[in-house]
Amino acid sequence: MAEFVKAQIKGDKVVVFLKPSCPYCVLAKNVLSKYKFKSGHLEWIDISGRSDVGSIQDYLQQITGARTVPRVFVGEQCIGGGSDVEGLDSSGKLKGMLQAIGSLE
Repeated sequence: MAEFVKAQIKGDKVVVFLKPSCPYCVLAKNVLSKYKFKSGHLEWIDISGRSDVGSIQDYLQQITGARTVPRVFVGEQCIGGGSDVEGLDSSGKLKGMLQAIGSLE
């Protein structure tokens, strides 16, 4: 599972591991949807229907300290979950992070 997650978070994009029914995932999605991303620089990965969902969440816990979703990565850095993304957006820091990796139009 480590290889799958590592392959997804490589490079200069934002990757969100989520479950559509999770309210914090919806929060993260709403916050990120306010930004204009370059094509291919924002990826939503729905893990809810996968047979290896437990393994993915176990690995996310190993690398981020939390097993819960969403897990939001800006480049290879995990910036946390829904509340974290909302807080970074409110403080103005999120936009700078997204600009730093060249993800915004």
